[in-house]
Amino acid sequence: MKKYNFNAGPSMLPREVIENTAKQILEFNGGGLSLAEISHRSKDFQPIIDEAEALAKELLDIPEGYSVIFLGGGASLEFCMIPYNFLINKAAYLNTGIWAKKAMKEAKLFGEVVEVASSADANYSFIPKGWTVPTDVDYLHITSNNTIYGTEMRTDIDVPVRMIADMSSDLFSRPVDVAKYDCIYAGAQKNLSMAGVTIVIAKNDALGRVPRQIPTMLDYRTHIEKGSMFNTPPVIPIYTAMETLRWIKANGGVQAMDKLAKERAEILYAEIDRNKLFRGTVKEEDRSLMSICFVINDEYAELEKPFLEFATGRGMVGIKGHRSVGGFRASCYNAQTIEGVEALVSVMQEFEANH
Repeated sequence: MKKYNFNAGPSMLPREVIENTAKQILEFNGGGLSLAEISHRSKDFQPIIDEAEALAKELLDIPEGYSVIFLGGGASLEFCMIPYNFLINKAAYLNTGIWAKKAMKEAKLFGEVVEVASSADANYSFIPKGWTVPTDVDYLHITSNNTIYGTEMRTDIDVPVRMIADMSSDLFSRPVDVAKYDCIYAGAQKNLSMAGVTIVIAKNDALGRVPRQIPTMLDYRTHIEKGSMFNTPPVIPIYTAMETLRWIKANGGVQAMDKLAKERAEILYAEIDRNKLFRGTVKEEDRSLMSICFVINDEYAELEKPFLEFATGRGMVGIKGHRSVGGFRASCYNAQTIEGVEALVSVMQEFEANH
């Protein structure tokens, strides 16, 4: 039976990326050593990190004056690295979910934090509208896609201050106006690579302005100056990221990924809205194209567990919703296929017919 991977992360990767990485783990470039055992200081590894950086800049059309680096620690480490490097006096945060809330918690260790808006009272079921940003803040921080709740900001908003964004679950799924941001960061295990590496895009002249002394490993300038090679980088995840970026480019770039994301979401949301057993969990205008969340309608609540068992038995992997929302979640990152979404729709229709 074919499996369809809807895991929220670590998540689905393109098959050719997995196969190419596996080959290099067995023997890297015919050199008799595994990718897992080559020296990161060797002439063999430098071209990998150079190509990954160049592809990221090309695909996102990153302007001059920005650096791309690959770090460990996940996006959660960035929650503290961001204020360490950018917060001088005060920062603004848009609270759209658990990850935004965690980022705010870390920022409060470094200065004043203004919550410009929140949808917490409605269990983060929408993106707040009509809020304003104080003009005296050092930056506005947003979380563009909310994997747990299924909301997404899919355009680069206009505000009177510089922005910083956690784009862990939608970077490389659409074009981004990088020039609006001082920093963009993303854990790789959604659209870019396996778990173990984080990509950071930083505006060079926005760094070095804070009055505090920054620990060496937490200073973005350290890693920019050394080309992500200050300490041992996560070699295999970076190689997989390079392969994924090659795959994105070969398949039409972020414009094509954006088109595919819209097509997948349209198919699945149409079924959620049509099927009498299910309903979406967020306001329609804020629905994520990456993290599609839905629940059983109240009158059929007893069917939640049976549907999960039914779908799992038909090859749908990782569709159980987060405990904060319940129900189901179909993560539709770049590698997810139309075939996979149509298979899930067929399962939903079959279950409806049986009940």
